[in-house]
Formats: sequence, structure tokens, C-alpha cells
Amino acid sequence: MLVTWQPQKEIQGHPITKAFVTVMGSYPALAFILLFSASLSSSCDGGKVLVYPVDGSHWLNMKILLEALHSQGHQITVLRSSTSWYISEFSPHYTSITITQEQSQNLESQEFMTSFLKRSIEIRRNKGSVWAFFEFYKNIFNMMEENQKGVAKLIVSIFENKILIKELKETGYDLFLTDPAFPGGVLLAHHLQLPLVFNVRWLFNGEAHFAIAPSPLSYVPQLFSDHSDKMDFFERVNNIIRHSMLVYMYHFVINPPYQAVCDHYFEPDVSVMSLIQGADLWLMRVDFTFEFPRPTMPNVVYIGGFQGKVSKPLQSDLEEFVQSSGEHGVVVMTLGTLLSDLGPDITEIVASAFANLPQKVVWRHIGKRPITLGNNTMLVEWLPQNDILGHPKTKVFVTHGGTNGIYEAIYHGVPVLGIPLIFDQNDNMVRLKSRGVAEIVDVTTLDVESLTSALKNILDPAKPYKQNMLKLSHLHRDKPMKPIDSAIFWIEYIMRHKGAAHLRTEAYKLPWYAYHCLDVMAGFVAFGLLIIALVWVSCRCLIRCLIMTKKSTSKSKNE
Repeated sequence: MLVTWQPQKEIQGHPITKAFVTVMGSYPALAFILLFSASLSSSCDGGKVLVYPVDGSHWLNMKILLEALHSQGHQITVLRSSTSWYISEFSPHYTSITITQEQSQNLESQEFMTSFLKRSIEIRRNKGSVWAFFEFYKNIFNMMEENQKGVAKLIVSIFENKILIKELKETGYDLFLTDPAFPGGVLLAHHLQLPLVFNVRWLFNGEAHFAIAPSPLSYVPQLFSDHSDKMDFFERVNNIIRHSMLVYMYHFVINPPYQAVCDHYFEPDVSVMSLIQGADLWLMRVDFTFEFPRPTMPNVVYIGGFQGKVSKPLQSDLEEFVQSSGEHGVVVMTLGTLLSDLGPDITEIVASAFANLPQKVVWRHIGKRPITLGNNTMLVEWLPQNDILGHPKTKVFVTHGGTNGIYEAIYHGVPVLGIPLIFDQNDNMVRLKSRGVAEIVDVTTLDVESLTSALKNILDPAKPYKQNMLKLSHLHRDKPMKPIDSAIFWIEYIMRHKGAAHLRTEAYKLPWYAYHCLDVMAGFVAFGLLIIALVWVSCRCLIRCLIMTKKSTSKSKNE
């Protein structure tokens, strides 16, 4: 309630006012507690949030969001599979419900990911050939198809568990939070009729913006295109071809398992894509210091870099090693959560290149110790990535190009050398390179000389990489609200208002021809043709009349 004016004497003489003044004077500690409690009750009450996450690196950023929600007093329930790789069953920040799954999904298998990486590198060695193009997509399609079938099967097991569904409905959740890269959570949210919020960058058929916002292929690069937003004619042709392959993947590879679920459990004309497009809020894990400018929508909130935070002191042994680098500083290398190593041949090349540097190197490496490893290199199985990137002696970050590590490097102003391997990693590195803060080396043509040269190039203080990254870091941090605070605000906004239909476009309900106004254009063409036909018929009739009149006049004169 907003009060613009109150009579001062009446307020001062009110019994409640007198009692409060007495408490303030006699029991100041009690008064403070009462005021603090009142301030808490005036904020958003703790809500109940049901979460369906994706494993691997996706879980690492979802976990940060859940911890922030928990700190605001919200109750978090996480649905996890029994084969989950990273999602712990027990946590102080959430309670979990474990769904039994007979076989792990591909992304939950270290063995599968290692095999997938090996096959991907083999295909990339023939890059440029038609065979390599189709083998690349075949490899992607096979992996995605198996994953989507596994997710669809898991969702069916949840739907068929009537006791679990009843429990979820009776709990009275305020909101459903999910990562739609594998859209099992989207189907479950619709089944439970809960407001839906995405923690998202990728969908199961490509970059998320393509599902919700206008995405002109003339300047919006598609996944796997490896282009920036400045494309020449042939690059635009390639961009359209790449887009067409993802459209094919959606219709014939990925969507069928989910459509079968929709047809069985939901009302007619429901598809998983229509449910995705109907989400209330999209927390997009990018910002425009990293991503290329593009059209967007009102219910898209950009939280790129929400994992960024001030670094903590390193452990004593790691700090001692870092400090021993002197004026040369430290190079940090890690390949993220899904990939443990590059294989023995490439690993030896990397080790040899590091040995050629005057810098010290901290390398997260799981596997056999390289024979060519130099004395300047420390191997670790686990790395406090944010803390060491924030260390003043860190000079370069060598990475596969995952977004979590990239945003931490941007936050701390550390230039990047990318060795992209699979998925979106090359596209991520193209974005960084276009900003002048990174270089890319191709893993399929990697040798000691080229890697050493690339490292020394970025380490050279005369080159602009460090200055460009510091500028990018300043732009990234210069915001009215921290990304994580923005995410929490909008999630609580959805809770308070039971959704955000006023922010959601209804464009997804239009048929494709109406969305592109093809029916209107067809109407204009038909109207134009009708006018032309009428003019032509009128002219023909007029000419015929004139000819007949002329003949009649001539005949009269002859008579």
C-alpha cells in the first residue's frame, strides 16, 4: 500500500505507535529483531521450485543458479536419473528425487564421450570433403538420436509412475526450472501445468534463439557454421546449408521420440517445440560482449557470465608453484567436464609445446603422464578454475572452448587460446577471436611448432590480446545488476505472477505461411493479377467494340 500523506499528530498519538516507541526505548534488541523480521516478510516468500537439469557441464551452471535460489529461502527439488554423472543425490541446497534408469545416457558416460571425441577428430582430418561433411552430421545425428530416445523413455517412466506424479502435483510447486537441451523437463512441466523457466543456450536442434526470435541467416550464424556475423556470399550459402541440416535433424532424428510422447499423453496438435516456444521465461546464458548482436524477445533475459565471481586464494602448494613463475607468469589449461584427455599423440604434442615456454603451466590432465612433460608443468586432476584464472600471474587460458570457462576468462580478463573439439566449441572460439581476445589452433593439424608459436603470440605483451580482453571484461562487468541477481529477480517474478504471458509472443501459434505473411503476399499477388486481368479484359472489350464500331461505320458509308 502506498501512503502519500498521513496526519502527523494522529499517527503520533495512535496506541500502536506509543507501544512501538516504548519497545524501542526499553528493548532495542527486540525492536531490531521485529524490524528485521518485517523486512524479510515484505520480500518474496520462499517458493517451491521443481528442477529437471541436464548432466555434465550444463549441471555446473544450473547448480550455481540453485545455490542462489536456496540462499533466498526457496525450496528446491531436483529430478535426477540413477545413472547421473555429476548430479549428486544429496546436497544441502536441494532435495532430490532419483528416477531409476537402466542404461546411462551418452552424456553421462565417460567412455562414450572419449569414443565420440576420437571419431570426431578422425572426421575433421578430412575436413573440406563431401564425405567428411555428411560423416560429421551422421556422427552428430547418431549421438543425438540415442540421447533423445533415452530422455523420452525416462519421461514415459515418470508419467507412468502415478504415485510420483500425484506427489509432484500435491506438493504445490510454484515454478518448473529446466535446461531444454534435452527437453524431458519441458514435457513434464506441461504435464504438471507449471510456469516454465529455461536456463538455456542450446536446444536439441541448435541455438535457442532460432526457436523464439527472428534469426536472419544473412547475419546470424547457425551452429557448426564457424562464421561470424559478417558473412560473404559463399559463407551465407554455407550458413543456409548448415541450417537446413539442423532442420532435417529436428524433423527426422530428434523430434519423433518426443512427438510420440506428446501424441500419447497430451491433447492433439501439441509438439515439444510448441511447448518450448510457450515457455514463460528464457534465462539465456550469453551476453552481447560474447554473442553477436541479433533480434530477441521480451521474455529473454541475458545472464551470460552469471558464474563469474571474485577469485579465492589458492591452496598452498598451488600458490607456491604459481608464485615460482616469477615475471613470466602462468599458463592454465583444462578441457572441461566431459573430456578427460586428447589421446596419447596429441597429449605429447601439448606437453612438448608447454616445455618450450618460460612460463609455468598448470594443466588439468586425467590419464597417463606425458613422456615429454617439462619441469615447468604441474599436472592436476582437479583445478579451481575460477580462482586460478583470477590470479594476477595467470597470462593465458588454454581451453576447449566451453562457455563456462570462456565467461570466467572474460570476467578475469585472461586471453584465450582455443583448441575446440566438439559441439559448439569452435563457434564459441570464433566469437572470441572476432573480439580480438583469442586465437584458435586446429587439433587435427596440431604440432609442437604451431602450438608453441600460438602460445608465444598470445603471451607477447606487444600484441593486443591482453588489452582487448581487459576492455571486454570491463564491458562485461559494467551492468546495473549482476547476472545472477537478474536471474533470481526474474525467477521470483514468474513465481509472484504465476507466469509471464504478457511477455511471450504468440507467433509460435501461427502456421508457417502466416508467420512469414506468405498468405498476405499471395493475396496481394492474386489481387494484382485480378486487376491486371480486369484491365486486360476491359481493354480487349474496348478494342473489340471500337473495331466493331469502325466496321459498322464503314459499312454504312459503303451503302
